[in-house]
Amino acid sequence: MPTIRFEENEYQVHGGESVLECLERHGVRLPASCRNGVCQSCIVRAEQGAPPEAAQVNLKDALCAQGCFLTCICYPREDLDICRVDAAGREMDATIHAIDKLNATVARVTLSCADPFAYFPGQFANFVRGEVIRSFSIASLPSDYPYLEFHVARVPGGAMSGWIHTQAKAGDSLTLLGPLGNCFYTPGRPGQPLFLLGTGTGLAPLYGIVRDALAQGHQGPIHLFHGGLERGGLYLVEELRALAKAHAGFHYHPCVLNGAAEDGVHIGTIDEVALEAIPDLKGWRVFLCGDPELVRAMQRKCFMAGASLGEIAADAFLPAGGGPP
Repeated sequence: MPTIRFEENEYQVHGGESVLECLERHGVRLPASCRNGVCQSCIVRAEQGAPPEAAQVNLKDALCAQGCFLTCICYPREDLDICRVDAAGREMDATIHAIDKLNATVARVTLSCADPFAYFPGQFANFVRGEVIRSFSIASLPSDYPYLEFHVARVPGGAMSGWIHTQAKAGDSLTLLGPLGNCFYTPGRPGQPLFLLGTGTGLAPLYGIVRDALAQGHQGPIHLFHGGLERGGLYLVEELRALAKAHAGFHYHPCVLNGAAEDGVHIGTIDEVALEAIPDLKGWRVFLCGDPELVRAMQRKCFMAGASLGEIAADAFLPAGGGPP
C-alpha cells in the first residue's frame, strides 16, 4: 500500500482510498468542498513521488509542473511526500557572489548556494536577513548553478534593498526561502506565441522566462515589452537586443513614457504600445510582471483582447511583505 508523508507523519493508504480520505481517516484536515476535483480547494504539492495525471485534471500547467494535485481525486500508485501549496518552500543558506549596477536604481545580485536550489525561472524567493524578509524574482536559469540572479530596485527607506545597494558586498550571507510563484514557462506547446510585459524589475522574471523558453527550443513567436518612465529606467537593453538577433522568433520592445523616439525605443504607455503591436491575443500565453495596478489592468485588457484567463500568468510586485518588491 502506498505511504503518504505529510507534515512529518506517515499514513498508509487503503485500497480504493483517495489521499484526502486517507488523511481524514487519520484526523488530518485539509480544505475540501466538492470532493470531485472541481473546486480545487484540496490542492497540495508532491515533493517526492509522482501523482497520477488524473489527479491534476483542470489544474494550470504551472501548478502541474510543480507537482500540485487534488487530493480528493488522487488514488496514488506510489509513495508520496506532500506539503501544502502555501508552504514557504525550502530554506537554504546563500552567499553574495557579486553585486553590479544595471542602471541608477537597479542592482543585479548574484548569489551562490552550496546545494542545488530547484526552481523554475520566473518564480521568486524570499531573502531573509535577521527579521527582514523581502521577495525577489529569479532571473537566472537552473543551468547557471551554483549561481542565482536577482534584480533589486532601491526602494526609499527599504530595509533590504537599502542594505543591498549601500552596504552588502561579496561574501555576505543571507537565507533564501522558496521558490514560490506560478509565473514561469511550461513546455508542451512549442509553437504557441508568448506575450510578456513588465515594468521596472518586472523584467527579472520575464528575462528568466524568455531565456528558459528559448533554451527549451520554443518555436513560436515571443514578444517581450519592458517599460520605464524614461530611457534610464530601462536595463539589459543590449543583452536583450543581442538575444533578439540570435533568435529570429524573439522580439524585444523597450518602451518609455517620457523622452524622444530614438534608438528603437517606443514612446507611450506600455499597455497601448503592446496592444497596438499585438491587438489579438487569442491563443497566446501571457506573462505580466511589475507594478500591481498595471498588472491588474493588463489582465483585463489581455482577456478582452482574446487571451484565455487560464493562459494569463501574473506576478504583481507588491510593497514589502506582500510579494516581490
